[in-house]
Amino acid sequence: MADFFTHFWCLLDVGTPDNAARALDLYRVFAEEAAREDPPSEDFRLSIHPDHGGSKLWMYDETTGDPQQVIDFAFRCAVAFGLKGRWGFRWANTCSRPRLNAFGGGAHILDLGDRSTVAWIATHGWLADTLSGGRR
Repeated sequence: MADFFTHFWCLLDVGTPDNAARALDLYRVFAEEAAREDPPSEDFRLSIHPDHGGSKLWMYDETTGDPQQVIDFAFRCAVAFGLKGRWGFRWANTCSRPRLNAFGGGAHILDLGDRSTVAWIATHGWLADTLSGGRR
């Protein structure tokens, strides 16, 4: 049997070390809410990235994660800290065994001020659509 994984690692600048410390509390509440969903969402890990002045949050999967959770948390931080501008991240889909259509990835760009998606792509859908003639 094959195991499927979604991997990502990204940094979100929340402006100040104080905001980053407050974001840890936001994350605890966020993770508790996600755990109550049915079914529970794949979570992600969060830490403060000291190599960048202590204002950047490092979000990453431990085994597998859900990119939508990262998006939702980034928007929660945007509201809490008044973040503006564009921010994005990418992810990779992998598999523990060779499987057709089991590998891919994507990227998502957000407008933190508007709390909206600017653009996104998932390579699996893009590839299938382009091969079938839907994109040129």
